[in-house]
This record gives sequence, structure tokens and C-alpha cells, in this order.
Amino acid sequence: APESLMQALEDLDYLAALDNHGNLSEFGIIMSEFPLDPQLSKSLLASCEFECVDEMLTIAAMVTAPTCFLQAPPGTEEIALTCWHRFSHPAGDHFTLINVFNAFKAATANPTDPGNNEKWCHDHFLSSSALSMAEMIRAELVEIMKRIELPISEPDFGSEENLLSIKKALLSGYFMHIARDVDGSGNYLMLTHKQVAQLHPFSSYYNSRRIPEWVLFHEFTISEGNSIRVVSEISPQLFAELVPQYYFSNLPPSESKDILQEVINHLAPVSGEKEEQK
Repeated sequence: APESLMQALEDLDYLAALDNHGNLSEFGIIMSEFPLDPQLSKSLLASCEFECVDEMLTIAAMVTAPTCFLQAPPGTEEIALTCWHRFSHPAGDHFTLINVFNAFKAATANPTDPGNNEKWCHDHFLSSSALSMAEMIRAELVEIMKRIELPISEPDFGSEENLLSIKKALLSGYFMHIARDVDGSGNYLMLTHKQVAQLHPFSSYYNSRRIPEWVLFHEFTISEGNSIRVVSEISPQLFAELVPQYYFSNLPPSESKDILQEVINHLAPVSGEKEEQK
């Protein structure tokens, strides 16, 4: 459909993947080397700047592969939630996926016992095939990074600096996927349109006492009850720091936009001082 094509070109423009003539920019050419969604390619490239490439590679592989969480058989839902809770990270689902992947790698490190993969995944209500696919996707992405000579930073998952860097890399690509809880009960209104969504049941925030106000989400699905999948908390300040101004100015009017505008206005003098220092 022409509308979809125009929207796709607009999104690529926001991601700095196009030049003034509508052709791929130099940055867009590098993005196109990766067999990923453009937003994910942008986040992966941004992770080179923020020195969190190792962690971003894992996130990219995990969200590209099918979901690793299995639908628990009737009567075992509570057991499954308890198992998954061991992996949950307070910063959000993207970080939880890193914990799941790292635990899978550690538990299945013995090459002489391939059956251990299946057993460990079965015990934790996780999909062995999805995690194995994520492992292969990650290895392929590493090869592409090496081929085009991009730096791969050392793993540093868990430190405050690293968590902030991952959020910055994610926001660099997914600033179009931001939602705000408008009533304190998990009804998220997306910035781009007036659609309201709830957290997906596989989210680590689902059934949690703490529902973040501002979130970045990987995707929005209508088929699963208007839900947002793979959700992590962000701050309006971080969004205001990384969002392209021309994207923000094109957002439809909303209370959320007004809040963010106040944050941007507050940050503006600081940004001016930084530019002078540079």
C-alpha cells in the first residue's frame, strides 16, 4: 500500500538511513548489512558508540528469534512464573532476555551432553529451539560485525554505566516505540498515535507491583489483545536527550508530548553549554 511505503520511507529518514535525495545514506548502507529490522540495526550500530556491543548483540538475537518463553501447561502457570522470575531484571525485558541467554549458555556449556539443552529448557519452561536459533543469529551478527570491521566491546553486563549505555543504544533505534502509562494501572498510550496497549503476559513487569510510567517497547501486537512486547523502562530525560528533534516536532499533540517538551526545554540550556565546551 502506498501509505505503508511512505511510512517506511519516513521511518528510515528518522533513523538517518536516507540522504536528502531519498537514497541510502552512508549510515544506511552500513545498517543494510545486517539482516535485521532497521530500528534494530540502528541500535546495534549505536552500541558501538556507547560501548555495549556484546549486550546489544544478545538483545538483537533474542528479539529476532521466536519468543523463548513457552505457554505453561494448565496448572503449572505459577511454577513457570517462579522459574522466569529468576531471570527477571529490574531494568526491563531487554535485560531479562540477556539473563535468559547467558543462563542458557552457562547451563548448556557441556558439548558432550547435548540432551542437557532440552532438559534445562524444559525445567525452566523455555524453548530450546528458540534459544538455539538466537545463538546462531548472534554468531552470524558477530561475523558481520567483524567483516565490516566494527568494534565489539568487552562484556560488562550488570554495571550501572553498562545498563545506561544499553538504554541509550536501544533509544537510538527505538525512539518511535515509546509509550506512557496514563492512569497508573498499566494502560499505555503510545506517542505516535492514540492507541492504548497493555503489557504482554510474558513481560517481567506483568503482575508486578511496580509498573513503569515511561517504557520503550520492541513491538506492538493487535492480535494478542493490543499488547506491547519486550518492554523496558526509560526516563523522559533520556528520551529528550536522544530523540531527533524533527521526529519529536512531528508527533501528534498529547499530554505526553507536553511533558517531554518541558523536559527538552529544561535540558536546552545544558545542551547549549555542552556545545560551547565542544
